[in-house]
Amino acid sequence: MSRFVNLAALLIAVGLPVSAPARAADGEQLFKFYCAQCHGLQGKGDGPNVTKDFPVDPRNFTKADEMNKLSDADIRNVILDGGPVADKSPMMPPWGKTLSKAEVDALVKHLRNLCKCKGKP
Repeated sequence: MSRFVNLAALLIAVGLPVSAPARAADGEQLFKFYCAQCHGLQGKGDGPNVTKDFPVDPRNFTKADEMNKLSDADIRNVILDGGPVADKSPMMPPWGKTLSKAEVDALVKHLRNLCKCKGKP
């Protein structure tokens, strides 16, 4: 019986890291996976999908003067619902059914780091 208890304790101990709450979302990693194809690794709107035939210029997130015009809620809405929600290009897809609230918040924080700005309240 003690072997069973020891085995159960070991399995629980090994299983805890797997079942523990997920770590905070990493905005930079999310950006690289979901956004960099169009917005570029540095957020300058020059991702590998952007060619001379690309129908729109993706937003350059490093332009603080432009990013300061947007609130965090504005950015969050475009991430969740796509470009058309802000009268922007339908090339920007909605990620609301893909990303969690924590992941969207991490992306907003990363975009603010790229622009080195806070945006409007």
